[in-house]
Amino acid sequence: MRPRSITFRLTLFFSTASTLVLLAIAYWVGATVEMHFEEQDQHEFEGKLTLIRHALSKAHSPDELAATAQRIEDALVGHHGLTVSVAELGPRTLFATPDAALLAPLMQSRAGQEAGKPSKPHVWSSEGQTYRGIVALAQTGMPDAPPFTVALALDIGHHLEFLAAFRKSLWLAVVVCILLTALLGWTAARRGLAPVRDMARVAHGISASRLENRLPLDTVPAELTKLAVAFNDMLGRLEDSFRRLSDFSSDLAHELRTPISNLMTQTQVALTKTRSADEYREVLYSNLEEYDRLARMIGDMLFLAKADHGLIVPQSEPVSLAEEVRQLFDYYSALSEERGVHLELEGDGLVRGDKSILRRALDNLLSNAIRHTPRGNAINVRIDLPALGNIRLAIENPGETIPPEHLPRLFDRFYRVDASRQRTHEGAGLGLAIAKSIVEAHQGTISVRSVNCLTRFEIVLPAS
Repeated sequence: MRPRSITFRLTLFFSTASTLVLLAIAYWVGATVEMHFEEQDQHEFEGKLTLIRHALSKAHSPDELAATAQRIEDALVGHHGLTVSVAELGPRTLFATPDAALLAPLMQSRAGQEAGKPSKPHVWSSEGQTYRGIVALAQTGMPDAPPFTVALALDIGHHLEFLAAFRKSLWLAVVVCILLTALLGWTAARRGLAPVRDMARVAHGISASRLENRLPLDTVPAELTKLAVAFNDMLGRLEDSFRRLSDFSSDLAHELRTPISNLMTQTQVALTKTRSADEYREVLYSNLEEYDRLARMIGDMLFLAKADHGLIVPQSEPVSLAEEVRQLFDYYSALSEERGVHLELEGDGLVRGDKSILRRALDNLLSNAIRHTPRGNAINVRIDLPALGNIRLAIENPGETIPPEHLPRLFDRFYRVDASRQRTHEGAGLGLAIAKSIVEAHQGTISVRSVNCLTRFEIVLPAS
């Protein structure tokens, strides 16, 4: 199932959160208003109960008690909607309003009533009307007389009607607010995600010929800055990769064209007239050199192609770097003597890997050093342990300093410091690229620096 859009998700989350908040507020407001009416009625009951208790407390004799009913009636003048019953424990009623009969359910709840404390408000319905009332005990001024039961009730129909209308308006407002928050949330999400759409628009316009486009970081929100930076970095890497691929294709065509042109030229010249057997043999030898050059180049390219696809699976065996370097010194002894270059080795280290391809990497670096070392100088190979678990092999040779702008691309395929890129007899420019692939296949790193007429290639490999 396809995931929902971010705009839909943000709108849904925002609307859900707003709905929960609005529902909680609406419930709290409704409960608060209802509680206000209850407190208002309770205050009314407490006031009237105090008046009745005061009137009863003034009765110190049966005659005074008989006059108390009139005082209670006088005290309740003007309080419409209030139903009152003051009755003695038994059938005798001291005072009752005309509608006191509806207090029967309330009087039944007086059982267990504590003296001096009114009951909790009790709500009941009778004949289509809803009432709230309390019942309490009241003492007279006669010490031996039993207490009277005072029942007070109010018709709360108008309160309920108001609450019903209020709740209707409140929930209608809540529904409208929910719809508005959903609409505003969708609008806010759309506006908030505008930078993302801008990024998509820029990404849509990127092609192999337009990799120079970048996202403007000054217009990207802070939350998307890291994403924009990563996106621009990715474009930079792609642009660099495309440029290197373009250069590689151009260099490959150039490298292949030269020997093939030589072969064609030599063959055409040989065919212009009848030649002797020695002349034909000389042409074939010359062509053989070109074929050998092409074969080595194709072999190197196949090796690098395998390295790019992770198909170089080195054997895991202990390899003594010093032993491999000594064997290379023996191999290059004649060449180094011819060039007047002295070879020196210091240290030793044991790594795990494929001996044959590791030797090839060292061979490429050492032959490169011999080629660029002036006569009468020495090439120094040092092997040491720069950190726990690593072995470092450094090949240093004096010679012309390599300009800094060339160092980052020195391991590129077919890359030569010589800008003319003319064919030489010193290889096709794949040796350092192969060395790098071999080192990285062994989980190592390779680097180069060149300062003050001293060039140093450094390999770091995991120790065995």
